Amino acid sequence: MTHSRTRIHDLLTEGGLAPRRDLGQNFVADPNTVRRIASLADVGPGDDVIEIGAGLGSLTLALAESGASVTAIEVDHGLVPILRREVEGLDSVTVIEADAMTLDWSQVLASGDRWTLVANLPYNVATPLVCDLLDQVPAVDSMLVMVQREVAERLASAPGSKHYGAVSVKVAYWAEAAVAATVPASVFVPRPNVESALVRIVRRPPPDVDPDVLFPLVRQGFGQRRKMLRRSLRGTVTAEQFDAAGVAPEARPEQLGLDAWCRLAEAIS
Repeated sequence: MTHSRTRIHDLLTEGGLAPRRDLGQNFVADPNTVRRIASLADVGPGDDVIEIGAGLGSLTLALAESGASVTAIEVDHGLVPILRREVEGLDSVTVIEADAMTLDWSQVLASGDRWTLVANLPYNVATPLVCDLLDQVPAVDSMLVMVQREVAERLASAPGSKHYGAVSVKVAYWAEAAVAATVPASVFVPRPNVESALVRIVRRPPPDVDPDVLFPLVRQGFGQRRKMLRRSLRGTVTAEQFDAAGVAPEARPEQLGLDAWCRLAEAIS
């Protein structure tokens, strides 16, 4: 049984708790929304799911209903006892009290080869967490994450979009990403001032380019995104290297897709 708005308020009141702004806590208080997320995640019996920021268990319960095995991560010491009580008796759910930003993922994910991340991520950690998982945790094979809509558009943007940036290139290097759905502010407690969206990220084999060369190059280019590349990449890419890569030095960073950035990285290495 997933949580209604009344249930969310009752659980917080019983625990003498309130949503913590420092942790970006906005609890989903609509059963239809969490069931929709679980359905979009396309998980079921035999699947291993990692949930970050499980909170009071609204999404955890919906994922458990699918038949998947769920490892729920929650950093808030005050919420963990409530979360454990709410999933008590569900053998398919394991609760871990930990900070996902400092977690030993190799230990947590040791029981499975392929994991799906499904999470309502706090806005303040969403981008670095997704990027860290893509960079460092290949066992996470796919993600369906709820984030601020602007963040979602940045993660999934294509060249030419105003949201396209260094993060978009990094995500494209590791995976295919798309906005799967939007989520209204009205389903949260407390109600945030922004709209949310669900992003689906599915890992694929990366291009044969050294990320330690590619990513710093991309960051340098987008560090001065309004300037032409010949200026923002001055001292890093020569005229001959632009020519070898088939990239116009007059182009701006948001005009280059992943392939063009990879060619530039190959030219300088």
